[in-house]
Order: sequence, then structure tokens, then C-alpha cells
Amino acid sequence: MTPVEIAEKEPRIAIPKEWQSFSVRAVSVKESEFTAKRVFDIALSSVGIVVSLPLWFVIGLAIYAEDGQPVFYSQERVGKGGKIFDALKFRTMNHDAEEWLGPVQAMKNDPRTTRIGKILRKTALDELPQLWNILKGDMSFVGPRPLRPGEILADENGQEVVLEEIEGYEDRIKVMPGLTGLAQVYTSRCVHHRQKFRYDLIYVKNHSFWLDMKLIALSFLRTFTGRWEA
Repeated sequence: MTPVEIAEKEPRIAIPKEWQSFSVRAVSVKESEFTAKRVFDIALSSVGIVVSLPLWFVIGLAIYAEDGQPVFYSQERVGKGGKIFDALKFRTMNHDAEEWLGPVQAMKNDPRTTRIGKILRKTALDELPQLWNILKGDMSFVGPRPLRPGEILADENGQEVVLEEIEGYEDRIKVMPGLTGLAQVYTSRCVHHRQKFRYDLIYVKNHSFWLDMKLIALSFLRTFTGRWEA
């Protein structure tokens, strides 16, 4: 099955009505659109870092008080064109969270999550340090979720599969991964990646300034109301 066929299948979670007519064919990204998006990312991430620095200090103290060092957690992620970069986050899991299982997708109500980590995940404040990744040019504010190289998940038959082997992966990395996006806002952690790729491909083909603004606004709303999944 091709990426387009996967993207055109009926999803398990309904796409909002205003996007149901969007096409996923002829996936391409114009250089002018990329430049404008990059200027926006630099401006907003610069302001965001300066304004949120006091919050970084408070969050860091809370993490240290509960579970010691390190406060930050660096993960390898796949960027535009398959480039690997280190994504910075506040640590939300126990020190040995991946000692036995390796890089496994975080689950809803993950038992490896600390008490402070649950709060950070519900408000998405654990991803606040990724403003630095956006400023550096590793990520954008809006785009597909940044994947982990070698991430393992189970397919429909319960067999382990590496993300890079899922149809649609190559089209997904034609744009920068995002701090938020269509899949992040409209699907849950438990939704299979094959289904999330539908949302990612729709975003890649139909992204615009106003679509980005809407997704950013919805993400802020979720953060302020603590409605992200822990």
C-alpha cells in the first residue's frame, strides 16, 4: 500500500469537517513558504524563550526536588530530510525508563512518568525547551511529530515494527517536525502511527499560515486547560 493510499483510508479518528476535503496528493513544499515559516519560527521562539525563562527555573527546581538530576533530557529525533538532531525536553520519566525496553513510544498514563512529569505532560510544558530547537532550525512550531530513530511499535498483528518501515515515512520528513501539529492536536497517543501519517500527509500538502495559527491557538488552549495526555 502506498503512502497516498494509506492517507486516503478512513481514519479511526475523524478529521475535522473543515479539513475533510483536503487533498494529500502531490506532496511538495515551496522554498518561499519554507522561508516565511522559518522567519516566523525564529521570531516567536526568541520571544518565547525570553518570556518563559522564569518558568524554566521553577520547573527545573520541581524536577530536581522530586527526582534529582538531570533536569533536562536529550533525545535523538529525526528532522527534515532524515537529519538526526538532539531534541531537548524537561525530564518527565524515571532515570531507567528505557533501560530494558529501549526507545518505545510513550503511553497514556505511562507508569514510568514521575509525579511532576505527569503535570508537565498534561500541560505540554515538558516540551518548553524545544523552543531552543526551533530557534536553531531543527524544528518548527507546527509540523509532524518528531520521530525517534529506531522507535519500535506494534503493528495491527502485534508484531514489532520500526517506524522507518511504515509506509508514508519518507513523505512525512519532507518538512520540519513540529512542536505541535494536526496529528498532535487531533489524535491521542494510542492511535497507530499509520493513522497519524494520514494527518501528517494532509498537513504537508495543505499547510498554510492560517492553519498554523489555528493549530497553535488550539495547542495553547490545551496547555492552559491541562488537556494534553499525561
